[in-house]
Amino acid sequence: MPRRQIRVTGAAEAPLRAALGALRARLDVPGAFPAPVLAEAEAAAKAPRLPARDATDIPFFTVDPPGSTDLDQAMHLAHRPDGGYRVHYAIADVAAFVTPGGALDAEAHRRVLTLYFPDARVPLHPPVLSEGAASLLPGRPVPALLWRIDLDAYGHPVATDVERALVRSRARLGYAEVQEQIDTGTAEEPIALLRDIGILRERLEAERGGISLNVPEQEVTRSDRDGTYSLEYRAPRPADGWNAQISLLTGMAAADLMTAAGTGILRTLPTAPSGAVARLRHSAKALGIAWPHHVSYAALVRSLDPRDPRHAAFLQDCTTLLRGAGYTVFDGGKLPEPAVHAAVADAYTHCTAPLRRLVDRYAGELCLAAAAGREPPEWVRAALPALPDEMAAGTRRAGTVERECVDLVEAALLQDHVGEVFDAYVVDVHDRDPAVGTVHLQDPAVVARVEGGTRPLPLGERLRVRLTQADPGRAKALFAPA
Repeated sequence: MPRRQIRVTGAAEAPLRAALGALRARLDVPGAFPAPVLAEAEAAAKAPRLPARDATDIPFFTVDPPGSTDLDQAMHLAHRPDGGYRVHYAIADVAAFVTPGGALDAEAHRRVLTLYFPDARVPLHPPVLSEGAASLLPGRPVPALLWRIDLDAYGHPVATDVERALVRSRARLGYAEVQEQIDTGTAEEPIALLRDIGILRERLEAERGGISLNVPEQEVTRSDRDGTYSLEYRAPRPADGWNAQISLLTGMAAADLMTAAGTGILRTLPTAPSGAVARLRHSAKALGIAWPHHVSYAALVRSLDPRDPRHAAFLQDCTTLLRGAGYTVFDGGKLPEPAVHAAVADAYTHCTAPLRRLVDRYAGELCLAAAAGREPPEWVRAALPALPDEMAAGTRRAGTVERECVDLVEAALLQDHVGEVFDAYVVDVHDRDPAVGTVHLQDPAVVARVEGGTRPLPLGERLRVRLTQADPGRAKALFAPA
């Protein structure tokens, strides 16, 4: 599921780089890979465990942000002769390079997730693998987990299989490029079908009560002319959502395979408490978004336009309903409780990003075993009990990185405006101290703490606030009622 993303571009990078470096040191973010890990990665890159099946005849393509080199997924989409669609989805086979119990494996368990900073990323695996030998870069054969999911004419899965295979991507495409080809009618059928299948899957998602948050990316730039910062939302394109639906489809198919086999690990999320939804209603009111009581949360979110700054801000706020997501292991046939991811509105697991997320390597192995009708490898089964706690710790660290990066970037944006007054809306009030809360500025797109007043804050209403501090790396943005 999406998280808040911050991207720093152009001349904004240099002034923030030192502060971001200090932040990495303060959070004890993993640094360079140890020599034994690098040596093992180099050896594995030269001699991976290759699969028996050769599927390099399938013309796969990838869809990723521009410049991405850690490519987990490649796809090929086609009509089935008897109707419906066939989805071939290749997932990087990290287990072809990582030996259980080795130095690479231990380091991956220490890192858990790739961490994203505005100016850099801290990878889960050494770049020789994640951006090289294991990545589904075009033009060369790469070992992969090859999913084949057949859909009927309405987008419902009718058959699923997964096996190891050698694949070769033919093209590395960006979202803008895919969107343009589809919009202009110049896309070849495998690419054009991304829209057709994506729309069908979005329709089914709406029918089952699921919701995909089209959370915009926030981009920070610094003017070469006067050195001032600006913060804007960059809305996702429809192609982003269609691409995400293929990943969701695979995660749901993987959950079905594991639950049928009786052993697996699911990504679960309980239904949001009524208080969390009520708080979002206040946020919607504060941002001027109409939310009639007869309209469900899912229906409201689907009606929003992420290109509208008010809607973009609300979509950012909606990610709070994803709190409580976790990983749940089951073995021996008894399903966990809950067994469903509330936002997906179905059983679901993470299995499509093994280059960037530890758990996906294990989910992939469980699915391979389930599809083949055999028991999972012992190294997978032995690791299962500890995986939820490992993933929780890694997710907490990633969440801290995300929050701290947002605070740092917002402080950089506002540091020259201390003492100035802004128009804002109160989107949250602390239960214990109603004079303390959170405001969302109308412009720029900043969400920050407000305190120092003598009266309770007017939840959901407009408030003039004065910036009292903003010092990147030292003091996050703080406001007081003006």
